[in-house]
Amino acid sequence: MNTMRLTDKQSAVLEYIRERRTEGFAMPTVREIQQQFGFSSPFAATRHIMALEKKGFLNRAGGRARSMLLNDPHTPRWLNIPLLGAIPAGLPVDAVEQPGRCITVDADSIRLPKNSRTFALEVRGDSMVDAGILDRDIVILELAEPRNRDIVAALIDGETTLKRYLVNRNRPFLRAENPKYPDLIPAQELVIQGVFRALIRINHSLT
Repeated sequence: MNTMRLTDKQSAVLEYIRERRTEGFAMPTVREIQQQFGFSSPFAATRHIMALEKKGFLNRAGGRARSMLLNDPHTPRWLNIPLLGAIPAGLPVDAVEQPGRCITVDADSIRLPKNSRTFALEVRGDSMVDAGILDRDIVILELAEPRNRDIVAALIDGETTLKRYLVNRNRPFLRAENPKYPDLIPAQELVIQGVFRALIRINHSLT
């Protein structure tokens, strides 16, 4: 990063942008920066943005305000991940879809690779408790090819479940992480819908 000296006002604008991103909000627009600091015109805010860009603290794609990126390795990289509904962690049943919801996560804290295609599901059931996945946890999954012993969201013979993916003699099957549940061997099809990457536990006693 360029270490050229910032003016007091430039530092304040930069800190405001950092705080917005740390709290999970979208990048501020020029108009929002103008209002925050009481600048007399949008151009005054733009000049500060341009100065931060010139000094290496910001990048802008196509000159658009919402496309600003902080050149700061300590700033969280927030992602909005679609929460597509609920998935059984028990015997496979039809998944419960709830479109239109999202969760915001720090991609670096859960070690999500850049440009990964991800989605989230709420767990229903106790078949994965020995893997530390509890009822009503939220799992984040990536659209990726599974490896042996990955935890996956899978469509098995037309019904959806969350299980561990295993391969024996080139034949894949699913296994629970709870001895109460049997192995699931596909009769016709086994389609992997996503590979487990991270878990979010919400304190439901507060909801």
